[in-house]
Amino acid sequence: MVSQTGSIPRSFIENLLARADLVQVINQRVPLKKAGATYKACCPFHDEKTPSFNVNPSKQFYHCFGCGASGDAIKFLMEYDGLSFVEAVEALAAQYGMEVPREKLSAKQQQQQQIKQQQQRDLYDVMHLAAKFYRHQLRDHPAAEEAKQYLKNRGLSPEIAKTYVIGFAPPGWDSLMKGLQADAKLKQQLIEVGMLVEKEGGKLYDRFRHRIMFPIRDGRGRVVAFGGRVLGDDQPKYLNSPETPIFHKSYALYGLYEMRQTREKFDHILVVEGYMDVVALAQFGLRNAVATLGTATTVDHLAMLFRQVNEVVFCFDGDQAGLKAAWKAMELSLPLMENERSVKFLFLPEGEDPDSMVRKEGLQAFQARIRNALSLSEFLLQGLQSRLNFPVHSIEGRQQLVSLAQPFIQLAKGLYQFLLVEGLAKLVELPTWRLEKQMNVYSGFAGAKRDVKPAKQGVSGVRKIVTLPLKLVRILLKRPVWAEFFPEKFAEDLLKTTQRDYQVLGGAIKSIMEHSFVADAALYWLTQNGFQAELELIQQSELPDDDAFLKAEFDVAIVALAVAIDEDRLGRSGWDLTEMIKLQSLASEK
Repeated sequence: MVSQTGSIPRSFIENLLARADLVQVINQRVPLKKAGATYKACCPFHDEKTPSFNVNPSKQFYHCFGCGASGDAIKFLMEYDGLSFVEAVEALAAQYGMEVPREKLSAKQQQQQQIKQQQQRDLYDVMHLAAKFYRHQLRDHPAAEEAKQYLKNRGLSPEIAKTYVIGFAPPGWDSLMKGLQADAKLKQQLIEVGMLVEKEGGKLYDRFRHRIMFPIRDGRGRVVAFGGRVLGDDQPKYLNSPETPIFHKSYALYGLYEMRQTREKFDHILVVEGYMDVVALAQFGLRNAVATLGTATTVDHLAMLFRQVNEVVFCFDGDQAGLKAAWKAMELSLPLMENERSVKFLFLPEGEDPDSMVRKEGLQAFQARIRNALSLSEFLLQGLQSRLNFPVHSIEGRQQLVSLAQPFIQLAKGLYQFLLVEGLAKLVELPTWRLEKQMNVYSGFAGAKRDVKPAKQGVSGVRKIVTLPLKLVRILLKRPVWAEFFPEKFAEDLLKTTQRDYQVLGGAIKSIMEHSFVADAALYWLTQNGFQAELELIQQSELPDDDAFLKAEFDVAIVALAVAIDEDRLGRSGWDLTEMIKLQSLASEK
């Protein structure tokens, strides 16, 4: 079904859920058994032997008493099929022959949305053609023998190569253009998706040449980008597609689609660094490995992974670059450690990668390495101790360790934060309540000592007022189409700040714009990225659904935001008062 334009009315979503049969939706994917008034199955979201996944047909709600997964039909499609909120709504509506209505967009905005959506569909078709071309070249091109021998030497079977649609980009500057018989329009589209590079003077050439090609697919199996690996040891070893209208590195993981297509239940996902690592591990039977796409792990990557499993294992080289990448992943993971979630870190011997290790020592030995990987808390505390200038049990060493640990412990929250404090307290031989007070955190788990004041800033602080960015989010949840007044780079900049409330605003703007101005997309983003406390604060009171009132509130908030940025409260550059006042003027025209 072709997507329409505009925001999806909440009333339609409620009607769709009322009409949908949750038992039917789930039973098509996970076999259910009748159990009295409900249905049961082994949970598809975690490994278990005794069924604890319960589907209530009268309430149209599922809940797992083992891992806590719960929700309605839309939530299930998002979690199980890996769809976005809008995609899940459209898929469910299509199943019941319902047309998805849209609202809140002017005729001009609707036209712009329709053009954009058609352009995106065309780009997906172009990438499909490119993947098909490279696949045929691996089979037929005279120069492909070297590529075939390379894959054979790496132990890959034709079946695995087919599963991952591995192809071959022939030598030459215009093989793709000639192979697709590209006219002017197709050439322009190939430029848009990063397959062709345009030099000064208008000369075009293929981005990928003489490389093994790995198509990168989104949650619906559409090819959105490519990774190309050289056949020898030339540098760069891997070349990735650039950011395009249909590809964003921070929202993509190589191998995730293929992992989900196995329909196996995994208790963890292994995050590796290279495409060949993913494919080689799959060849040995380990199908739950994914790779980031030439970029560091992001919060969005973690959210995607935790939607699939409760445990993520990062696999890095044991060199300085690997340790640095692991430390970054650890920092991003800390705020997300809740319920049954866990993160581990596996470091391989120098000069080894997952591909070489599994071939050298076999699958069972490699899986033993995964089981024995360092937990997040072990990696954090051991890493901090390695930075000390004094022995850990000396007065100076204990003081240094507490000081070094404070910013990381403040990133954590709830029970996990308390348990980290408790672990640190044992190392420095102090009462837990004393450390909580020293670090200006309070988890509520330290017993009788209740005199710790919450931090005024930082993630562990408890706010009682709705701040300026949270006020804007509250308005956008009522009028999501107003997110269009914010430049895309502005949302990206907010996400990079150290202030959580501005991260909330950036994430809300970005998710609303990327999901056709659907407010629920922002709600889902907030809950999946560790901003539940901010969301609860936003939802403590309801704004009146009145255009005049909301417009006035929006105008005032934009002006205040402009002043805040002009005073450099965000510590960002590139957004001055003049630009923000222009933005406010646009909002006033609404």
